[in-house]
Amino acid sequence: MESTASSLSSLWDEVVGTQPDPDLWVVIATLAAALAVTVPHGLWRISRNAVTIAHEGGHGLVALLTGRQLTGIRLHSDTSGLTVSRGKPHGIGMILTAAAGYTAPPLLGLGGAALLGTGRITLLLWLATLLLLAMLVMIRNAYGALTVVLTGSAFLLVSWLAGPQVQAAFAYAVVWFLLVGGVRPAFELQAKRRRGGAGDSDADQLSRLTHVPAGLWLFLFHAVSLCALIGGGRWLLRW
Repeated sequence: MESTASSLSSLWDEVVGTQPDPDLWVVIATLAAALAVTVPHGLWRISRNAVTIAHEGGHGLVALLTGRQLTGIRLHSDTSGLTVSRGKPHGIGMILTAAAGYTAPPLLGLGGAALLGTGRITLLLWLATLLLLAMLVMIRNAYGALTVVLTGSAFLLVSWLAGPQVQAAFAYAVVWFLLVGGVRPAFELQAKRRRGGAGDSDADQLSRLTHVPAGLWLFLFHAVSLCALIGGGRWLLRW
């Protein structure tokens, strides 16, 4: 019993403790890697799946926090997704749930940058793994389950098997990707709406719920993602 308690205590100290910051060149290299999979259209079509996980996870988490009943999440191979919850079709809970999608990736990146800024690399990796595991329970299609399992497995393997330097590089790359990749979807949505598409987007749903123009909700999405990128970037670069 004492041995088990000691092992659990050591594990807890390792998870919540701090780890050394990586060299500045690692931080910059992981930023370059995040840009490399976000800017080119071909790579973005693949990497955007991770942003969709955060987007739909944001809808689901806020639905639960506001008292709605989360019934399922679907992730599709075209990088779209769908989160279904039950509850009043109007009111603050529905508004917050609808607003959580486009704001979730950059805000998760900002939260991750705050953890990395205090040296809590292992804690970030474990929290991400737990969130993905919780999300997996609510996935309702095979492609979505495969995507979440592969993503969660990557976090789990790095957490358990990789050394401190690899863990740090992986964590910084993930957070940079959420910050950088969180900016592009709002611009894509704006472009689709300009061409007359995406009539049932989150911004349009919010417009119907609040009677506030969809363009103002798009402005909010832009503001959140850009402010998160600036603030999170300053923490990661230790400015």
